[in-house]
Amino acid sequence: MSNVKRVAVTGAAGQIGYSLLPMIAAGGIFGPDQKVALQLLEITPALGALEGVKMELHDCAFPLLTDVVCSDDPKVAFKDTDVCLLVGSKPRGPGMERKDLLQDNGKIFIGQGRAIAEVAGPDVRVIVVGNPCNTNCLIAMHNAKGVPQDRFSAMTRLDQSRAKAQLALKAGKHWSTVKNVTIWGNHSNTQYPDWHHATIDGHPAAEVIADDAWLKGEFIPTVQERGKAIINARGKSSAMSAAQAACDHARSLFSATGTEDWASLCVLSDGSYGAPEGVISSFPCTTDGNGNWQIVPDLEMNDFSREKAQASWNELVGERELVQDLLGG
Repeated sequence: MSNVKRVAVTGAAGQIGYSLLPMIAAGGIFGPDQKVALQLLEITPALGALEGVKMELHDCAFPLLTDVVCSDDPKVAFKDTDVCLLVGSKPRGPGMERKDLLQDNGKIFIGQGRAIAEVAGPDVRVIVVGNPCNTNCLIAMHNAKGVPQDRFSAMTRLDQSRAKAQLALKAGKHWSTVKNVTIWGNHSNTQYPDWHHATIDGHPAAEVIADDAWLKGEFIPTVQERGKAIINARGKSSAMSAAQAACDHARSLFSATGTEDWASLCVLSDGSYGAPEGVISSFPCTTDGNGNWQIVPDLEMNDFSREKAQASWNELVGERELVQDLLGG
């Protein structure tokens, strides 16, 4: 390992960033022995708030944290970075069509993709958290000329963790006993949380739960709509769990993840499992601990799973068509 790992976080003064930064500074991505520097990006009006976040990070006196850089310039924030966590994005406003949201965010991620290509470290990994994260990732990837496309991923780890928790609660078990939950498709309410290969305490989840109607019924929309339910309950978005999932996603890239409990990552589709090529879709993935991933091959998908996954893949194709003009030549 190099002496210091440089991690860029965009939207760093926001709710997710505020929860995420101390996790990274405490070793949540690279472990308890790797020093880290934080390079934080915000829009100009939020630089004052970001300075307050920097002050708090200093006051925490994290042993692993070596430096905190604050900027409104992507070329400063992404300079020599090992990991870029693209958290900041424009939220959907009242009356805003999805196409408008994609176009507005696209302009942000075009610029960030270009800046990453220009100044980031030679082995950078880019994780897109800001929604709509799959297509934002696609835009950034296409505009980061010269950066290998497999360096980019987007986040459905929160959906995977939500699905694990729901299966565990239904089974009366701890969520740490739930393995190999898969999220297919888009990080949206079309995503498909798939339990068919999941296990609970080493036994097939479907056998432990023994309630097929619940699995095919209530379970799926509970996971799909969990973010909305949290907003309805607390009046704010699920920033804490999103931050934890972003940290977990990054950590899974830098600590080997095998088929005993794979990670759901949104990565560039190569057509595996019948997914359309060229979109950023969630798949079950293993990792090598050096930032590299591989889609788990040859899992059986029944007709129910294929139908659910296809609906989400269709949405991703539609999103790609809406931003075709932002993907460069």
